[in-house]
Amino acid sequence: MSGYKVIYEDDCLLVVDKAAGLLTIATPKKEKYTLSSLLNAYPAHRLDREASGLILFARTKKLRQILMEEFRCRRVKKRYIAFVQGALDQKNGTIARDVKDNPYEPAKPAVTKYRVIEARNGFSVLEVVPVSGRTNQIRIHFSQLGHPLVGERRFAFARDFKIKFRRVALHAADLGFMHPLTGKTISFHSELPADMQEFLKNHS
Repeated sequence: MSGYKVIYEDDCLLVVDKAAGLLTIATPKKEKYTLSSLLNAYPAHRLDREASGLILFARTKKLRQILMEEFRCRRVKKRYIAFVQGALDQKNGTIARDVKDNPYEPAKPAVTKYRVIEARNGFSVLEVVPVSGRTNQIRIHFSQLGHPLVGERRFAFARDFKIKFRRVALHAADLGFMHPLTGKTISFHSELPADMQEFLKNHS
């Protein structure tokens, strides 16, 4: 299994559906098996190793800069599905809190919007829209709320929660943006991966 599926490509860019467990780019450990190296392309945004779903790549560094500017200007639409521990007090909400992924860097402001799709026994299924694009923003924000993502082990203590999952239950389901050359808005959707679907079946 390659760990990814190309769902769109042209001379400018690629949209890839990434499986959980595959790195987008190499860490300081200089891993060779990454999505960037496999595609020989440049990611325009981040998707955590443990997360699954859609990620946008550019064919050249110049095109990547154009796409990254679209992200910075918040013109790219991103929608995630997340499973979080417990039941949230509000069915819709906005989290506006500083996040700090690296202890050696200052905290930065971040905004995340969410909607509860379904509350189940011990966890909730959410639609999540990150307004800003900080590293690990979604994971940090829900841990700050006291409702970490199911499977979270970095920003929460997994032993404190009964609901278990082999990875962080986060999936990049929708991605929409303006094509850098044609100027047309294009959008893509990725269904929940098999492991998250199986989790829902086992926790109905």
